[in-house]
Amino acid sequence: MLSVHRLRVLREVVSQGSFSRAAEALSYTQSAVSQAIARLEAETGTPLVERHRRGLRATPAGEVLVAHADTILARLDPAEAELPSVIGVSGGRLRLASFPTAGATLMPLAVATFKSSHPNVELSLTEGEPEEIASRLREGEIDVALLFEFRGVRESLGSGLKTVELLEDPMHVALPAGHRLAERATLRLDDLREESWVQTSVQSPCARHVVRCCHAAGFEPSVSFESDDYQTVQGLVAAGVGVALIPELALSTVRADIVIKKLSQRTASRRVVAATSRGAAEAPAAAKMIGVLVDVARQYGGRAAA
Repeated sequence: MLSVHRLRVLREVVSQGSFSRAAEALSYTQSAVSQAIARLEAETGTPLVERHRRGLRATPAGEVLVAHADTILARLDPAEAELPSVIGVSGGRLRLASFPTAGATLMPLAVATFKSSHPNVELSLTEGEPEEIASRLREGEIDVALLFEFRGVRESLGSGLKTVELLEDPMHVALPAGHRLAERATLRLDDLREESWVQTSVQSPCARHVVRCCHAAGFEPSVSFESDDYQTVQGLVAAGVGVALIPELALSTVRADIVIKKLSQRTASRRVVAATSRGAAEAPAAAKMIGVLVDVARQYGGRAAA
């Protein structure tokens, strides 16, 4: 079945004559637009746009789809605008997504709270890294997502999203018990320049940020091991093969044979947000879930501070 969302993107690309102008009109990133067209072409098994001297234009197959898209969307748009006010939060479905550490801490509490008040709304939950989830959110495959980004970093979640900030998730230093720095109250990254490091896989946003922070402190981290499972990271630290920076959300359970220390630099902190797509009408259920996530994050933040 063809995606209505991707038909809308195709219509805009053909109308604008370029991916970049279509992205601006839809408040998407150019990457999200090109991915939507690529997926639609994979679904149909044929090219839908082609380049010519004035930009992009529809192929014959693309022209057929755009013609039908105009008819479909002309009838669908009013229905999408009217339906949420009729359904409210008494039924329907809400598709949720989260990055793993929030999926293990914030999201379960939010789901339980939401279900207690709205038991007839069908909830689903998927996990992934923020970049992947943000793309699916823009494409209309997800309704509400928990994402994170690092302040002051050029890598961001991109345009086309409405976000509500939930909390700051600082990264802390994990050391083996008995480490020479274990008695200090706080540490600077410069204190760790001679250490071996354990971190998440090199392509993950947290690993990239750890490297950026180390570069800002004037050194290149010597990475000994990588794992995207923070319990495995704790185990490797406990074994004495390296130190690590671990987000606070990943420290709901801490091994007895490691020591967690605060960092003096505030740059090693990520901003956790609840996000919806700017290009879609926000359903009442999504708005309710955002409110629940705000309350859950406030409660969690209080416990973390304590």
